[in-house]
Amino acid sequence: MLSRREFIKLATLFSAGGALPLLQACSERSALQPNAPLRIGYLPITDATPLLVAHGQGFFAEAGIEVQQPVLFRSWAQLIEAFLSGQVNLIHLLSPMTVWARYGSRAPVKTVMFNHLAGSALTVLPEIDSVRALGGKTVAIPFWYSIHNIVLQYLLRANGLSVTEAAPQANEVQLLVMPPSDMVAALAAKTIAGFIVAEPFNAAAENAGVGKVLRFSADVWRDHACCVSLMHEHDIQQRPEWVQSIVTALVKAQLWSNQNRLETAELLSKNGANRYTPHETAVLTRVLAPEKTAWQQYIATGAIRHPEWQQERIDFQPYPFASYAEKMIELLKTTHIAGDNAFLHGLHPQQAAAELVDDRFVRTALQQLNAREAFRLPESLSRIETLAA
Repeated sequence: MLSRREFIKLATLFSAGGALPLLQACSERSALQPNAPLRIGYLPITDATPLLVAHGQGFFAEAGIEVQQPVLFRSWAQLIEAFLSGQVNLIHLLSPMTVWARYGSRAPVKTVMFNHLAGSALTVLPEIDSVRALGGKTVAIPFWYSIHNIVLQYLLRANGLSVTEAAPQANEVQLLVMPPSDMVAALAAKTIAGFIVAEPFNAAAENAGVGKVLRFSADVWRDHACCVSLMHEHDIQQRPEWVQSIVTALVKAQLWSNQNRLETAELLSKNGANRYTPHETAVLTRVLAPEKTAWQQYIATGAIRHPEWQQERIDFQPYPFASYAEKMIELLKTTHIAGDNAFLHGLHPQQAAAELVDDRFVRTALQQLNAREAFRLPESLSRIETLAA
């Protein structure tokens, strides 16, 4: 019921009529306080890492940015409502949800960078050994507009399974939207057979001994981004220098996170000075700095089928490839999504991606920090998307 209520609330927020009063409030806030401080909103998942590291390590302060203490939200609906109304002006958001925000609610928002690469997995009950074995069972997803939903349905189709929201037949998998914080307990109670979600909930299920990783999502879609950094278009137009300083600080935070993985786990944990998340350091360490022996075990079990891709369990790279946004929009059109999603059918992937993503600030930050090679980015800043079940 909580998930259904949240979906209904988000469906309202991401309609033109539902978003209008919030966007009007945002415009009023901007007019009254054109030089508002940086206000960060986030959910307690590893997707928020760059935002929290940039705050915790003082990178915003070094850039001369006045920043308030980041605000933790417990649901996407709460986070989106705060962002659309201008209560916060920088958030991380599920990348497909940005499409819904821009074209469902017609909100003037822009993706300014990737928050991370990989960082998600399909976790199942210990006795399930294949995707095909999920037939007739229920799998939880964090939201319809998520890379998790896209990747899961891609995997299911490749294994001859279809999806349903009702009681599943033997060749179907029931998808259930569930808050990530409830997923581990639901798996332990065996009310679901699996879930696909961002970290550290997969690692938490492993640590608790109630589940195992069946596939890592980035082993299906190579180097995918789960969450991106989202900002208001009016800030980009009216305060480009401010936005540039923020993005440069976030890129610096990603560099630091890549180079200081154990310290990043401590900083994000409930033991850190700012207590950014409620997670144990050990769980976050399993995500950010897994043991090499564990990685070899994932290869042996088939959780990783493409070791030649040489990916991390979670990695940090800021450049928002156009090809990624285009492929994401293309796949959204063929992915089952509950509710009114008619707006998707009229989207041209290349045009929509160009309208949604603004890569100017990341390009400048990469030059300022001489960081392109550190992130293993090609000179062309382009790539071909790779999906393989």
